[in-house]
Amino acid sequence: MSSVFDQAYTSRTAPWVIGEPQPAIVALERSGWIRGSVLDAGCGTGEHTIHLARLGYEVLGIDASEHAIEQARANAVERNVTARFEVADALQLGDDPTYDTVVDSALFHIFDVGDRGRYVRSLHRACRPGALVHVLALADTGPGFGPQISDTVIRDAFGDGWVLEDLRASRYRGVITGSTHADLLGRPIGALVDLPAWLARARRS
Repeated sequence: MSSVFDQAYTSRTAPWVIGEPQPAIVALERSGWIRGSVLDAGCGTGEHTIHLARLGYEVLGIDASEHAIEQARANAVERNVTARFEVADALQLGDDPTYDTVVDSALFHIFDVGDRGRYVRSLHRACRPGALVHVLALADTGPGFGPQISDTVIRDAFGDGWVLEDLRASRYRGVITGSTHADLLGRPIGALVDLPAWLARARRS
């Protein structure tokens, strides 16, 4: 799977790279839901890590794609922001409970059922008691722009060891990078589109 994402980053055709943080994540921070030590899981080209670092948060962005991390570091330099990035596997975050907040923008929904379980267990080990995990994922009510999940998938994944405090309809912003999506959505290549998504908040017990 990592090779597919590497190719999207090297070819600059990743529809999730919009050059700015997701509006839903910006709103979370403004509402006071980001705190303490932050992990940006599946950070891609680093927009959320850079945004939070600029605001003074202690934040680490990780991604399995080396090409994504290279671009994220270059983006931070270009924007004159000191931000930390590492190539890492979100399914193996280690056993040291380090984080108070996890931001997951379009990572959870790419996993199959087995890896979803591994991922949530990995998060549980890496989060401190009371830590918050925010998941922004494409909803199955959308037009098929990318991987999509139902709200039930999120509820089932964050069971034992978690309290699912909130799960609501939201929007995920992407960019049309190919003719298939352009035809599907009736918008030109390069246009930004806001797609149906789920925004969940789970607290580690």
